[in-house]
Amino acid sequence: MTTVPEIFVGIDVSKHQLDVAVRPSGEKWTVANAPEAFGALIKRLKALHPTLIVLEATGGLEAAVVAELAYAGLPVAVVNPKRVREFARASGRLAKTDQLDADVLAHFAEAIRPPVRPLPTAESDRLAALVTRRRQVIDMLTAERNRQHTVSGAMRTRIATHITWLEEEVQNLEDELRQFIDQNPAWHATDELLQGVPGVGPVTAMTLVADLPELGQLDRQEIAALVGVAPMNRDSGNRRGKRRTQGGRAHVRSVLYMAALSASRFNPVIHAFYENLIQRGKEQKVALTACMRKLLVILNAMVKKQQPWRYVEKAN
Repeated sequence: MTTVPEIFVGIDVSKHQLDVAVRPSGEKWTVANAPEAFGALIKRLKALHPTLIVLEATGGLEAAVVAELAYAGLPVAVVNPKRVREFARASGRLAKTDQLDADVLAHFAEAIRPPVRPLPTAESDRLAALVTRRRQVIDMLTAERNRQHTVSGAMRTRIATHITWLEEEVQNLEDELRQFIDQNPAWHATDELLQGVPGVGPVTAMTLVADLPELGQLDRQEIAALVGVAPMNRDSGNRRGKRRTQGGRAHVRSVLYMAALSASRFNPVIHAFYENLIQRGKEQKVALTACMRKLLVILNAMVKKQQPWRYVEKAN
């Protein structure tokens, strides 16, 4: 019986072009990173019947083509550039050009096989955009508040005016987010479920709904690794190095940290877990990271089973 070879595609994204590489054939080509070029790209890729297409997250430059590939039913995964760089170094590929990067991505797809990105919807894209914009405005607000203490006179007045506008913009974005989530029954149910956990507030819940759609779809190890709170071994021979977390979704991790900080005081399960770690001599930072992972695993189980906190609390 003839076995059909699996096809893996890497697409290196830049502002103006897409460099495509195919394994195992070695085929390569370049197209414009523009909506009018996506149709021909999709037609050519569909003819290959690829097993997996991999692109790097490039600050949003990849968003349009990823959406088009996903809507066309092609299996596409977006990966952390750091993982690809480490893979390239491990493979002995130190040179860097756009075509070489595309070939490394194709090789990464073949060897690592990252999970396929869920098909985005217009609603989920808008929700993610609102959450991202809120985060950007909060960053600007923090910078302006810090800057206000370093100036005087008329400049301080201008900064104060900008701070007032930014505070109003944050409130407007939060109101829009709340209305948008409440209009979607699935999001609303998940949001209420998450906010029922002591330590999880509205910001954490809406961030998880928007930026972690995999919540409830993966097992405990997979969801921890995806967010970047799974400890990685650093062992070699008889040496036992410190276990560290790395990679993952930094913005999700930041809100999860604040939730774990609150939960370590007010959530009976997380508080007991945290105190036990401290009594065993763990550093506070290590203990809080462990609490982040435990809280995430609990939230993942709740969403998967659609069980409210009171049942999970009894089970733990």
